[in-house]
Amino acid sequence: MNRPLAFIFALMCALLTVSSACVAQSPDWIRFTLEPSTKDAARIKASFREQRDDRDHNNWSTGFMPSDLIGLEVSSFRNSGTRPLHFAIVREAGRLDCAGNGGNNYASGNCRFTADPAFEQLLASRGIGRATRDQMFALTAVGAHRSMIDAVSAARYPTPSVDDVIALAALGVDGRYIAEMSQAGYRPRSIHSLIEFKALNITPQWIAGFARIGYANLPGDGLVQMRALNITPEFIEGYRRIGYPNLPVDKLVELKALNITPDFVRSSVRAGEPMPQVSELVEIKLFGHKR
Repeated sequence: MNRPLAFIFALMCALLTVSSACVAQSPDWIRFTLEPSTKDAARIKASFREQRDDRDHNNWSTGFMPSDLIGLEVSSFRNSGTRPLHFAIVREAGRLDCAGNGGNNYASGNCRFTADPAFEQLLASRGIGRATRDQMFALTAVGAHRSMIDAVSAARYPTPSVDDVIALAALGVDGRYIAEMSQAGYRPRSIHSLIEFKALNITPQWIAGFARIGYANLPGDGLVQMRALNITPEFIEGYRRIGYPNLPVDKLVELKALNITPDFVRSSVRAGEPMPQVSELVEIKLFGHKR
């Protein structure tokens, strides 16, 4: 795994803390809490945690619509007092069956996780591998779908690993994204490149903005660098306006990385002087003048 991708995957683990790369084998019971979401009043924040060897594992926290918490009596959760409640979360990769007590907009208790045998068999039959219990929990948490696995296969990508499927699902990669990127002329060379594209939000619409100003058919690694540095069509047009047309991608990357903007270049030139050569811009930025 290359360094940028390793960083992206580590970041995903930090945010989700559910994949097998981040956790070890889990016991049967998972502790849950429910409370109002601070981000969306219509949702209920559900948090799930296993504690093992004085460390938290398989942590998962997200907002759910009440209808997604199957069987939950919302009035029991919201009203004053304390009473028994139960609910289930059912997804393609598995389900959580939870029971506890709640009231006054708070609930807690325990859940049992059950992996879906059909989804486990799907992973094995496609050559993806036999997932561990923790990996199945992760696949459930990120909402992995058979349709996404089918789309990856139909696009003739290399067979992903279980952790790749977790990453793809966590980022929201689906058949539409894969198809639209292919139609735009971009089919990353590997699953890891596809993950990198989606993690950086490289979309057909974003690519089209560069094609409209003459930067069509950019290499995939060039797109990654430009997106990572937030190089925009406006940045390129700014250089064109001051006399630097058709700068190559590697030069644009170098200039943006050093924060050499069109405004900086313009301000460094005295009235009546010609614009410096592109090769001189870095020296001006670093030393304040040409050596």
